[in-house]
Amino acid sequence: MARSILFVHAHPDDESIGTGATMAHYAAQGAHVTLVTCTLGEEGEIHVPELAQLEAAQADQLGGYRLTELRSALAALGTIDARMLGGAGRYRDSGMMGTLANEHPRAFWGADLEEASMHLVEIMDEVRPQVVVTYDANGFYGHPDHIQAHRVAMRASEIAAERGFGPSKIYWTAMPLSVLKAGVEALADSTDNPFAAVTDVADFPFGTPDEEVAACIDGSDHHDAKVAALKAHATQIPETSWLYSIAGNFGQEFMGVEHYTLAHGVRGRGDGPYGWETDLFSGLPDGSPAAR
Repeated sequence: MARSILFVHAHPDDESIGTGATMAHYAAQGAHVTLVTCTLGEEGEIHVPELAQLEAAQADQLGGYRLTELRSALAALGTIDARMLGGAGRYRDSGMMGTLANEHPRAFWGADLEEASMHLVEIMDEVRPQVVVTYDANGFYGHPDHIQAHRVAMRASEIAAERGFGPSKIYWTAMPLSVLKAGVEALADSTDNPFAAVTDVADFPFGTPDEEVAACIDGSDHHDAKVAALKAHATQIPETSWLYSIAGNFGQEFMGVEHYTLAHGVRGRGDGPYGWETDLFSGLPDGSPAAR
């Protein structure tokens, strides 16, 4: 069985922003890359004026449109096996904490954990990933759908393990404090600085001490693919986004390098002062089925 890696994300565009370079990196290597997206992102803001009426409060058609954006983004990243958890529209974008969207009967935040996890178990049984990638327990920055995606990915992995096909390694997306600090400093004099009010990186709801990071994937040769994927999500990421400012000013180093903590499994051999792995399959026999 070839290398198989599964990414679990909350909304269309999360995959490109957080793990786009990693996905492109492994797709180019010939690994089976599966993306499971949990909602259609119906509650997202719209940055394309002529599409404004697609918003939830009006036509409520943004989710379907974002599905087409997702397909275009994944085409830019390479050969990706794309799935929607439970099928497209099974779970709805929950919006932010405390909003009415949280109370929608299909809101992912309110989904039955066992039921949602079983949808993912079915996919895992089919693709047999050795590696699973998702968010940490805080959903990286606290969004309810990200938190729920974490819960579903972890519970599904547990069930899969009980059935003999669980992943050998589980990673959570991370942003090293050193990288976060460098980014804030680099944007200090920018006219489009979203972090202008930040004086201490500890104020962010995310950021991982460097010594707690386990892996650093250098997908900088897929920088252009990641930028193209971001541009495909035009309703969510405006042309004036700080992401593109960073892409233009700091390019491959920032956009193409992604970091992770290891939540489950044995850490493989790494490099640098903290021994960061450079391959999420490090320590696993190439081509082996998921082992437990």
